[in-house]
Amino acid sequence: MPTDFTVIRDNTPLDAIPRGAVVALGNFDGVHLGHRAVISAALDMARVRGRPALAVTFEPHPRSFFSPNTPQFKLTDLPDKLRLLASTGLTGAVVMTFDAARARTTAMDFINHDLIGRLGISGISVGFDFHFGKGRTGSPALLAAEAPKLGIEVHIQSHIDVEGRAVSSTAIRNALGQGQLDEAGALLGYPWFISGEVIHGEKRGRDLGYPTANIRLDPACGLRHGIYAVRIGRGSERFDGVASFGRRPTFDNGAPLLEVFLFDFKGDLYGSRLDVAFIAYLREELKFEGIEPLIRQMDDDSARARAALAAAPEAFPPLGIVTD
Repeated sequence: MPTDFTVIRDNTPLDAIPRGAVVALGNFDGVHLGHRAVISAALDMARVRGRPALAVTFEPHPRSFFSPNTPQFKLTDLPDKLRLLASTGLTGAVVMTFDAARARTTAMDFINHDLIGRLGISGISVGFDFHFGKGRTGSPALLAAEAPKLGIEVHIQSHIDVEGRAVSSTAIRNALGQGQLDEAGALLGYPWFISGEVIHGEKRGRDLGYPTANIRLDPACGLRHGIYAVRIGRGSERFDGVASFGRRPTFDNGAPLLEVFLFDFKGDLYGSRLDVAFIAYLREELKFEGIEPLIRQMDDDSARARAALAAAPEAFPPLGIVTD
């Protein structure tokens, strides 16, 4: 795996862009098994040619650009997407800003100006259903048809199934919305996770004997509300824990919040950035009539979470280091 994973942006000077790279093209939300197949093909092509391999992706997601007022449940934000891409063996990623100018760019202009002119690519790997360019007129078929004229190699990745289930970001979102973590993890190839900064909360957990690290997730997060067994990363450190994601109906029924209790941990986490991997869904969010039944339930949740995590000792997402 390369020691440095470099991010190339719109303002990166031409002389800082590796020429002749093979690129994997896509939005890569979640970097799931289907995306990894596209990336693996690019890596194989690059290895044969003795070239670097890059991912080419877009920010924001085109769907967010065209429908800015419609909440979009993203499986990964850009920093986490880059960390996942960095774990695959790619040399780096090209992050193209998706704005009004990009939306007006025709498919052929994108191929000729962005891929050939600016990046100087020698090969490209793309999923069978990926479209690009104004009006989504760019397609794998177009790339394949133009390849001989451009002197590049094109690999079109067919759909990927897991035990007969098609792998897609939409299918993973649907599974997370139902609390089906095993299904989501099977399609992703790793436990789904979020990253966020620990913020100050109401500190009720401390009074209950369960001090929590509170993280505000994207309002569009479609994860099912409930109680989860989680594995937490802080840098290279790993902790097991139990987490609640929801509105706290026993107390205030407020805005959704992720509250994470780390087992066997003492210390101050405020301001820390944590990776929280969701390993098992334990139960739905409930309203309790009093503190004592709530504490009894939390004790039971913790015991069940410990058992679930003991059965998955190595479960954690593959995260690389990004030079940006």
